[in-house]
Amino acid sequence: MAEIINMPRLSDTMEEGTVASWLKKVGDKIEEGDILAEIETDKATMEFESFYEGTLLHIGVQEGETTKVDELLAIIGEKDEDISELLKNAAVNLSAVVESNDNVIQSDNEESKTETELPEGVIVVTMPRLSDTMEEGTVASWLKKVGDAVEEGDILAEIETDKATMEFESFQSGTLLHVGLNEGETAKVDALLAIIGPKGTDVSQIAKNFKVSSSKDDRKDVIPSAVEESLPKSEVPKKETTTSIAVEKSQASNSNRIFVSPLAKKMADERGINISQVQGTGENGRVVKRDIENYTPGVSTVSVGKFVPSGQEDFDEVKHSQMRKVIAKRLGESKFTAPHYYLNVEFDMENAIAFRQQYNSLPDTKISYNDIIVKACALALKQHPQVNSQWFDDRMQLNNHVHIGVAVAVPDGLVVPVVKFANEQSLTQIGASVKDFAGKARNKKLTPQEMEGSTFTISNLGMFGIESFTSIINQPNSAILSVGAIVEKPVVKNGQIVVGNTMKLTMACDHRTVDGATGSEFLLTLKGYIENPVTMLV
Repeated sequence: MAEIINMPRLSDTMEEGTVASWLKKVGDKIEEGDILAEIETDKATMEFESFYEGTLLHIGVQEGETTKVDELLAIIGEKDEDISELLKNAAVNLSAVVESNDNVIQSDNEESKTETELPEGVIVVTMPRLSDTMEEGTVASWLKKVGDAVEEGDILAEIETDKATMEFESFQSGTLLHVGLNEGETAKVDALLAIIGPKGTDVSQIAKNFKVSSSKDDRKDVIPSAVEESLPKSEVPKKETTTSIAVEKSQASNSNRIFVSPLAKKMADERGINISQVQGTGENGRVVKRDIENYTPGVSTVSVGKFVPSGQEDFDEVKHSQMRKVIAKRLGESKFTAPHYYLNVEFDMENAIAFRQQYNSLPDTKISYNDIIVKACALALKQHPQVNSQWFDDRMQLNNHVHIGVAVAVPDGLVVPVVKFANEQSLTQIGASVKDFAGKARNKKLTPQEMEGSTFTISNLGMFGIESFTSIINQPNSAILSVGAIVEKPVVKNGQIVVGNTMKLTMACDHRTVDGATGSEFLLTLKGYIENPVTMLV
């Protein structure tokens, strides 16, 4: 399927970009990671790499031309793929933007005037969008404090997104004059994060009056109240109150806030230590590494009277992580928009057990049952494209490629890295990929690109002893397979009761794309591969 590549935002203040040069031309084969073009921003000329594979089908901005952030830059897809509808939709969207521009010229002029009224050298740094799905971010830790000198390229803070905790570097040099969010606090993308400028500059009014505004291209600008009041009401952009709410929460909760370094927090989580019970010895009572290393849990006692026991009710509050919020949002949307139904099967695993033992007897080879299931599903999906489909509001997409998402549990929830072209990979390659993904997931090192593009998903809880369960579909996919544990139990073979090994699987299907008979036929093909895994090698 063709992918639209929009003009990227390559700096926190970038509003438009100019194509300095194209490194690829229409018709060229594109690999993930290839440099597509050199983009000139307001700060520098930077290389822009592709996150997709395919053929470069269309270039929307010629060398030397300029366009706004998030407008059409290029289209990548299958060779000779029809992209006329994508181009038509892009033209319609552009017309809507132009019309919107005409309606807010005066407002934009006033906003531009506002920006130029900032003291010379002062830069407002807003919460960056560090992943394609990020809507808000949490400051995990500040690497600089107010008053510190900041050089371009210095790491300002670690920002927790919905996908990972990432370092955020400064694009400016100066002094850190103001911090808009304390460690552990959360704000929307483009909310006030920090202010950098010449040492000694008073920025209290800038911070106080900062608001997040919505304009024609969803840019966020600093609009002090005095300027806002001078605008005609019909020309004042609608404001979001996220920033002021976050400030109020900060002021109300500072007295109860626990200061802890990221390393100390990680060590406490690993050791099961309640951080609120640790006395911090760092700056401002901050809990640091040595405090966790030297912590000795107290003895909890409950006094018991003659008849009435006494104790103390206690609980811990855990703020929702960005990952947990996104999981809740997306699974809720999937469960209540896609009509789920479930197909249950039980497979004989005797041959699979013997096959795995023989396969792993080879030198430097080790595969899991999950690897066998991934490979079997990939081959079966090639024969049943309806199950490998995706639902969109205006169409159904039958995928000819097989990208299998493998659910991996992490402390904050669940991530789904994707094994690309799984049907073309060997069992050993699949095993190595899944093992690598699992390690990256635990260390929050998975990239957004490694979690995109799945056409089918597998969730395996067999290693926890779960015999059967149901999962929620990872949209826009049409199905997800839940894999249980291999269980030794009596089975009937050739009219005799013998000891056997079986495994239960449950497939959740979206009834809009996968009918019961279609799902059943897929599971029948899957049964053939799993119960006779040698057929996967033919």
